[in-house]
Amino acid sequence: MATPRRRELPLPALAAFLLLLLLLAGRAAADDASSDDRGHDASPGCNNKFQLVKVKNWVNGTQGTTVIGLSARFGSPLPRTVDEAHRTFAALTSPPDLCSNSTSKLTNSIALAARGGCPFTAKAEFAQAAGAAGLVIINDDEELYKMVCGDNDTSLNVTIPVVMVPHSAGKNLKDLLDHGARGTIVCASLWSEFVACEQIDEHYNQLTRQPGPNSGTNNTQDKEILEITAKGAGVFVIVASVFLLLLFYFMSSWVAWLLIVLFCIGGVEGMHVCLVTIISRIFKGWGNNTVQLPFYGEVLALSVGIVPSCTVFAILWAVYRHSSFAWIGQDILGICLMITVLQMARLPNIRVASALLSAAFVYDIFWVFISPLIFHESVMIAVASGDSSGEAIPMLLRIPRFFDPWGGYDMIGFGDIIFPGLLVAFSYRFDRAGKKGILNGYFLWLTVGYAVGLFLTYLALFLMDGHGQPALLYLVPCTLGVIVVLGWIRGELPHLWNYGRRPENSVGEV
Repeated sequence: MATPRRRELPLPALAAFLLLLLLLAGRAAADDASSDDRGHDASPGCNNKFQLVKVKNWVNGTQGTTVIGLSARFGSPLPRTVDEAHRTFAALTSPPDLCSNSTSKLTNSIALAARGGCPFTAKAEFAQAAGAAGLVIINDDEELYKMVCGDNDTSLNVTIPVVMVPHSAGKNLKDLLDHGARGTIVCASLWSEFVACEQIDEHYNQLTRQPGPNSGTNNTQDKEILEITAKGAGVFVIVASVFLLLLFYFMSSWVAWLLIVLFCIGGVEGMHVCLVTIISRIFKGWGNNTVQLPFYGEVLALSVGIVPSCTVFAILWAVYRHSSFAWIGQDILGICLMITVLQMARLPNIRVASALLSAAFVYDIFWVFISPLIFHESVMIAVASGDSSGEAIPMLLRIPRFFDPWGGYDMIGFGDIIFPGLLVAFSYRFDRAGKKGILNGYFLWLTVGYAVGLFLTYLALFLMDGHGQPALLYLVPCTLGVIVVLGWIRGELPHLWNYGRRPENSVGEV
C-alpha cells in the first residue's frame, strides 16, 4: 500500500526554473583576445608573440582593479613578473587618439590613447617621439584585438611596450585622470601556458535520479515534472534571445542585482532540495517527522530546519561575492540550482532533444560569432562579462587557475551543463527502463561524449588565445550526435525518437 507523501516546505521552485531564461547566456570563457592578424607575416620589428598582460593601476595612491590587456606584435617586450616592473605615471594624450604629435607632456609616462583614427603603429611612433615610456590603447569595446603591423611597416622601430585594454577599464582610468587624479600603471606579462578544463558534469548525475523505482508512477511527483515539447524548445530559444538582447542594451548595476537575487532564490531552493534528499537517505527516520505550518499544512520538520541555513548561506555569498573565496559559494549554489532544474525539466525523447539542442546550438554560435557583425561586438560575451561597474551575472561556474601565478578563472555557463545534462538524464532513464547494462546502454557513452566535448571547448579556448567559445558548438555533436549514431547502429533510433509519447499523461509542458 502506498503511503501518503508528505510535502517538503514549498519554496519558489518556479523562480529556479525561470532562471533557465538565463542559462543560454552562459559560455565557456577565458580572457578574450580576438584574432585579426591572419595573413600578416612576421617582419623585423613586428615579430613579438602576443601575450596577455596584467595591468595594475593606482589612482591618488589607492590601488584600483587589476585588468587584463594584450600586448602588441611590435614594441619592446614587457617584464615577465610584477617584481620586474616599475610604477610609471599615466598621462592622457592630446589629441585623444594620438594620430598626430601629442601636445600634452608624455615624457617618462605611460600614454593613454583611444583606439581609432590611424594604425596602431602610428600611435606607438607618436608616443615614442613624445618621450613616453609606454603606450596603453583603450579599445572601443570589451574585447581585446591583436595589434599587428600594416603592409607598409617594413622598417618599424618601436622601442616602447604597447598594450591594449578593454573599453570599460580604460574609460574608468581616463575619467579619473580627466578630473585631475594622478594615475600610476604597472604592466607585467601574463603567460597563458594552458587552460585547465574542469569536468563538472559527472557529479550532478547521481543526485538527479528519482528516489525509487516507483517514482515514475507517483502522481504527486509527476505534477512537479515539466516535460519539454518541441514547440516549447523553439519558443524558449526565442524568449532567451529577446532576454539576452534586453540584458545587452539595459545591463546596469540594478539589473545585475536583480539577477543576483534570482540566482540566490534558485540556489536556496536547489540547496534545500539536495540537502533534504541526502539527509533523508542517510538518516531514514528524519524524513518522517512533520510539523504543521499556517497556509502550508503538513511539511517535513527537516525541511523547515534546513531552509534558514540555506538562506543564510546565499546571503553571505551575495555580501562577499567579490572576495577571493566567493567562487566556492557561487559554485555550490549553482550546482544545487542545476540539480533542481534537471529534476524539474525532462526531455521525453530524442525528437524533442534534437529540437532543443539544435536550437541551442544555433543560438550559441549566432550570439558569440555572428552577432559582432550586426552589433559590432559579441552580445554573448558582453552580457557574460557584466557591466562597467564590475557586476556580472552569476549564472556560471568558476574555478580558479590554481597553478597560474597570475590568477584568473576558468568558467562555464549553466546552459552548457543544463542542455546536454537533460539529454544525459534522458539516456539514464531510457537505460533503466530497458534494463540495459553499462556498455550496451547510452548513459556511459553520453557522459564520455560530454567530457570529450568539454575538452574540445577548452582546447579551442587555448588554440584561439582565450577568445570566448560557444561551448554548445562542441558539446551538442558530442552528446546528441553520439546517441543518434549509437541508436542508428543498434537499430533503436525509431524507439528513441518516439520514446515516452504518452498523450494521456497530465504533466506540465514547457
